[in-house]
Amino acid sequence: MAHTMITRLTVGFTALAGACTLGACGTSAPAASPAPAPVSSPAFVADSHSAPSTSTPRCGTADLSVSLGTPKESSEYPGQFDVPLVYRNISAHDCGLYGVPGVDLVGPDDPNGPVYHLTRVDNGAPYNEVTPGTTATATITVLSATPGSVGSNGSTRWIPARVETIPPGQTTALTAQWPSDVTVLRQDAATHPGSWVNGILADPA
Repeated sequence: MAHTMITRLTVGFTALAGACTLGACGTSAPAASPAPAPVSSPAFVADSHSAPSTSTPRCGTADLSVSLGTPKESSEYPGQFDVPLVYRNISAHDCGLYGVPGVDLVGPDDPNGPVYHLTRVDNGAPYNEVTPGTTATATITVLSATPGSVGSNGSTRWIPARVETIPPGQTTALTAQWPSDVTVLRQDAATHPGSWVNGILADPA
């Protein structure tokens, strides 16, 4: 599986009102404590790519299975991890898998609730076709606990139990178990949180 490097920009966290859902960001949540710097955060966020002109239909949720790859800590930004979100075409036909999936991290209850909705970053392949048995990957980037860090829940020890992900263009979720040794620093109200989901990229044949 190939990991595609994306440009990372160091951005300070601004604690503003707002909460992300699978599809968008709202505007009513308590202000979060700022996260420690430095940390990588994307400069551009959006929901998904617009659909290109193609005769191959998008992959439906029923066409896919999902799993998580091995988390890898950033060498440039300690405490930030990339977790591969791997979709496999389990159908008998080719289908298009591109855009930015919806991702919720679901775990123990918290002042912000048990669900952490991740911001989407539109940086994937404009179009990607997967044949039966092959995969495509979207990377989940998460800010984990670092010394002295405090999330919007006042804690550094929030560990999701699972990932719920909706493939682009679909409405039904797939589920995978979250690695138990990766904590997540919740920043539900941050304008530029240190956790997000990247666009889907093609894996090597």
